[in-house]
Amino acid sequence: MILGKRILLIVTGGIAAYKSLDLVRRLREGGASVRAILTKGGAEFITPLSLAAISGEKVYGDLFSLTEESEMGHIRLSRQADLVVVAPATADFIAKMAMGLADDLASTALLATDKDVLIAPAMNEKMWQHPATRRNMAALEGRGVLSVGPGAGDLACGEEGWGRMAEVSEIIEAIGAYFRTGAPLAGRRALVTSGPTIEAIDPVRFISNRSSGKQGHAIAQALARLGAETTLIAGPVSVPDPAGVDVVHIETAAELLSACEEALPVEVAVCAAAVSDWRVKNPATRKIKKSAAGKKGDKPPVIALEENPDILARLSAPGNMRPALVIGFAAETEDCVENAKAKLAAKGCDWIVANDVSAATGILGGDDNIVHLIIGSDVESWPKMSKQAVAEQLATRIRDRLTGPP
Repeated sequence: MILGKRILLIVTGGIAAYKSLDLVRRLREGGASVRAILTKGGAEFITPLSLAAISGEKVYGDLFSLTEESEMGHIRLSRQADLVVVAPATADFIAKMAMGLADDLASTALLATDKDVLIAPAMNEKMWQHPATRRNMAALEGRGVLSVGPGAGDLACGEEGWGRMAEVSEIIEAIGAYFRTGAPLAGRRALVTSGPTIEAIDPVRFISNRSSGKQGHAIAQALARLGAETTLIAGPVSVPDPAGVDVVHIETAAELLSACEEALPVEVAVCAAAVSDWRVKNPATRKIKKSAAGKKGDKPPVIALEENPDILARLSAPGNMRPALVIGFAAETEDCVENAKAKLAAKGCDWIVANDVSAATGILGGDDNIVHLIIGSDVESWPKMSKQAVAEQLATRIRDRLTGPP
């Protein structure tokens, strides 16, 4: 649920600041972008260089830097985020927040932001239990500031008790929970298949196709961005796994079917994978030689084929496990729309996305797509656009079908 989200991270001057580097790494692995403000105290524990290297962004620190103010400005810096996170939040910084002070970039950005704030307190137990800190926390909670932790355990000062900053995994979960609230597809499950399947002829040869997986992967990411708990079942592709998605890697059509059945129940299934229609009936256990006797002119071996399971038809079949919305894909080289309509009727799915992959289009394997969305007898022909844009538009249509327009 943090996929595509923009986090403004404020790192203050506590020993727990070292955990912030791991927090940034985990946020980025989840698909979020992170800009950081490092206070003067925070810079005593970690360096701006290390924070910049892990975040991939410039690190901000000086309120009176003319360069920073002209390039970003503390107001725009605080408002271009989807959530502001303070980790660690020291007793001193919590007091500054409660009093509304603005004597450095971090505290000024917090006063200027119009976004929600999540803090991860970290301090000595006596400081955490002090009446002043309790009043300050109550004041912040009254203003709607969110918090995670602290926990109990060994403290850097050598004492033991409450005040230990929440673990990075707990902070990540709190951030994810924040973004799940109100997401249009939050609480809904989605299944997407992507890429080709391969069917072995012998240990070194196989039957497959040219599917790149780019479109299916983009659809899985777009659904996850809308809050859906998304499972992507991917054949062998060179594109990376999308962030924020549970990915299952398969090779054969039989493995794909098994993975789909294991992922059920879901509310929407998007079958974008290019599944091999046939598999070799009896794959050779050793490499098939061109000629057993080493002579030219021998006839090529006869390879018997058998039909693979029809995964789209299986998912579309009536039953308790049928998704509420099943969407197929039809890659055609001729009569694109008419062939897709026939496939829609034959498979029993709800929608079908047709795309012309004839050589003249140059679409197959590329970054763009031209598709036709077919729902019943209605055909929507979309203009040529990037596969990411196709995914976003399809995800929006799925959202509207499942929840109604926003």
